[in-house]
Amino acid sequence: MHEPHAHEEPHLQSSDVLRDIVIGMSDGLTVPFALAAGMVSAVKNVEINQTQLIILAGIAEIAAGSIAMGLGGYLAGKTESDHYNSELKREYYEVEHLPEVEKAEVKLLFKEWGMSEELQEKAVNELSKDKDRWVSFMMRHELGLTEPDPSRARKSAFNIGFSYIVGGLIPLSPYFFVHDALEGLKLSVIITLACLFIFGYFKSKLTGVNAWSGGLKVMLIGAAAAATAFFIAKFVSAK
Repeated sequence: MHEPHAHEEPHLQSSDVLRDIVIGMSDGLTVPFALAAGMVSAVKNVEINQTQLIILAGIAEIAAGSIAMGLGGYLAGKTESDHYNSELKREYYEVEHLPEVEKAEVKLLFKEWGMSEELQEKAVNELSKDKDRWVSFMMRHELGLTEPDPSRARKSAFNIGFSYIVGGLIPLSPYFFVHDALEGLKLSVIITLACLFIFGYFKSKLTGVNAWSGGLKVMLIGAAAAATAFFIAKFVSAK
């Protein structure tokens, strides 16, 4: 008699890292792309080295943006950790000083799971013998909280900041190799829209969304941002 094959369900691993990369790359690809497009429109009649101005402005934006995004990721991760620790401290206090109330809450959970009255009592008594296990149970099943990675905030800051830099350098890169700003913009549009589509395609594929429509949607959002910046700058500079 053959043993049945174990059923394995595919689960996305390292979802926090993926989230950081998505945040950093999407902003890094879109914001400097739109900024550079707007700069081309604004400086096309100015008697200076236009590509150098665009590059300097783009690098300044990438530096500021990566720091701001990384800091945001750090604060978000730190807030999650602080919130967990605060709730953990509260649960220990309640288990220590309000054990009967906590037991009633555990019993209610077991009731919702379909346990009989007798089994509820036994399970509660067994669980309450170990304070750490009891608190861990309450954190996970009553509050829906799992212990975050202690280094999550630092990792998040690095992942988001680095992804922003990588994404930001893509639309800016053509301006390093051409002297005409409009020519650089044309190359930037082709390269960046292609990268936005590829990025959106794989992001959607990983998250279970239709990959082609996801890639197209991300690409169109980036194109709309750049076009808006270009024409606003053109309108303002014409005044």
